[in-house]
Amino acid sequence: MAAPAQDDVLHAVVARAGADLAAAAPTLAEVGEVFAAAGHEIAVVGGPVRDAFLSRLGSTPDLDLTTSARPEQTQELLGRWGDACWDIGKEYGTIGARRGDVVVEVTTYRADRYEHSSRNPVVVFGDDLAGDLHRRDLTINAMAFRLPAMELVDPYGGLHDLMAQVLRTPAPAHESFDDDPLRVLRAARFTSALSMAPDETTRAAMTAAAPRVDPAAGVVAAERTGAELGKLLLGESPRDGLEVLVETGVADHVLPELSALRATVDEHGRHKDVYTHTLTVLDQAIALEDRYTGGPDLVLRLAAVMHDVGKPATRRFEPGGAVSFHHHEVVGAKMTARRLKALRLSKDIISSVTRLVELHLRFHGYGSGAWTDSAVRRYVADAGDLLPRLHALTRADSTTRNRRRAAALATSYDHLERRIEALSAAEELSRVRPDLDGKAIMATLGVGPGPVVGRAYAHLLALRMDEGPVGEDAARAALLTWWSEQPESGAPEAQEGQDCPEGVDPS
Repeated sequence: MAAPAQDDVLHAVVARAGADLAAAAPTLAEVGEVFAAAGHEIAVVGGPVRDAFLSRLGSTPDLDLTTSARPEQTQELLGRWGDACWDIGKEYGTIGARRGDVVVEVTTYRADRYEHSSRNPVVVFGDDLAGDLHRRDLTINAMAFRLPAMELVDPYGGLHDLMAQVLRTPAPAHESFDDDPLRVLRAARFTSALSMAPDETTRAAMTAAAPRVDPAAGVVAAERTGAELGKLLLGESPRDGLEVLVETGVADHVLPELSALRATVDEHGRHKDVYTHTLTVLDQAIALEDRYTGGPDLVLRLAAVMHDVGKPATRRFEPGGAVSFHHHEVVGAKMTARRLKALRLSKDIISSVTRLVELHLRFHGYGSGAWTDSAVRRYVADAGDLLPRLHALTRADSTTRNRRRAAALATSYDHLERRIEALSAAEELSRVRPDLDGKAIMATLGVGPGPVVGRAYAHLLALRMDEGPVGEDAARAALLTWWSEQPESGAPEAQEGQDCPEGVDPS
């Protein structure tokens, strides 16, 4: 039997996607009928259409629709259809409505104009669907199903590009990115999300537009850049998205620390460069997420990307041709904090990622398991709630091609995790506290709240780390011994020599 013609295959693909979309949102046809009865066109557009072709629709997809109706008319029509209706952005032509569990946003056709100094358009309402689709970011997001008939409208070849896994823009790429440079980041993000690649024309336009993406240019807000990078990293193939950013020069303006790694050879001389190592660590960290974080984790992925950014600044050429990067984790932590702040990420994300970068080499002092229980306690305490992520990052950071060395590192970390589990079971390491709390410290020393209590608490916490739980009596005795050595205590041995200027013989 002959294979079905290509047109028949495409027809079947379109029919299935339309049916899936109609099944996921059965009230769509009713919306279409309401608008059609009033003499207006309406179509579901963008992400839901793309996801229908990819069989990625959720049970209650967010629905974006576009219409020939003006905002006042849309509001009136949705008021008849829905249980609730609200003005999302009437000046931009968008009205929202809900019926049951289905939420729709309906926007009047747009034919916006852009000023070169801003990505915010001058809103102009359009007259036809093709013109509205022309202004969208990518062809795969410029497809629509016209309602109520579920007729595919695809004037720019979005379905073909989706099947070919190619990213293009509906308008000429240089015009599209010049109008809205954020689309450059969205192209990289969809590279990650859908494992698609920009064609050569699109890549060239991304390179040309890269300087306008720089937050310093004042066109794209840093918050939007940070949000797009976060979505890129949480995609299915973040390595692909980052490679597009670096290869097009966009990373030079939004994540220059990553680009800088390409020229930094690692201390073993066994990897192509630290950039390649970093992308491999990212891949390996993602492979460990189910085990340690339960799913995609932005903090872990950011830490994987940033963990070695301190290497270019700390590279030293040693005698014999060796290369070292001493204290790159400390320098890298500071660089990470600066970059993530510049991208306006949340304080919690910044502090967590920075801490992981700072701690990512700590395990390498473990060796063959020579750490004392005190050192293991400190490792756990320093990581705190980040311990599962630190486990994943540390394991992912092993990219050696030497199988014996890789197996030895994995075995050593297995041993450390077992020790942590054993100590945790015995001592509840996740809640390590001194044997005396603040009130008990004040009662023992006869002091009120103040800096002395904080110093005493830190002393007892160090004791707890070194010796494990010692009990209240032993902790109290140790506290009193410490107190006798403090100037504030008034004890003679604590006062001895206190009034003598430094360097002067008290006799």
